[in-house]
Amino acid sequence: MALPGVQVLLAFLLTVPFSSQFDQVRGESRSIFVAAITLAALASILLIAPVVHHRLRFRDGTKEEMIQTANRLALGGTTCIALAIGCAVYVVGDAAFSDSPARWIGPATVVVAGLTWYLLPLRFREDQTPAPD
Repeated sequence: MALPGVQVLLAFLLTVPFSSQFDQVRGESRSIFVAAITLAALASILLIAPVVHHRLRFRDGTKEEMIQTANRLALGGTTCIALAIGCAVYVVGDAAFSDSPARWIGPATVVVAGLTWYLLPLRFREDQTPAPD
């Protein structure tokens, strides 16, 4: 499910430098924008990788290794998505409300993604621990 979202984000980010307003993006926001594109591209690569691995290793008897690798790649991909979204939101906040706290909504978005995507599921895993007899 994450792959279509990151592909839309990447496609949008790739078009932004060709808009007439992009010249107004200056300084650190321009660098953070490049980071957003790079992170979105990495997320796309990491999320597509398990499909390629499966095609190349189908019926090789490496199912468990492929599952573990796919899990790691998916976690890396979602981490890159969270960071790319945060970077993009930071640039938008800085462009719309420069020199205001609005640009810090981007980093806050990364924190929310980390809490809901990683910590919340881990909390449920701890809640499922069977009670001793």
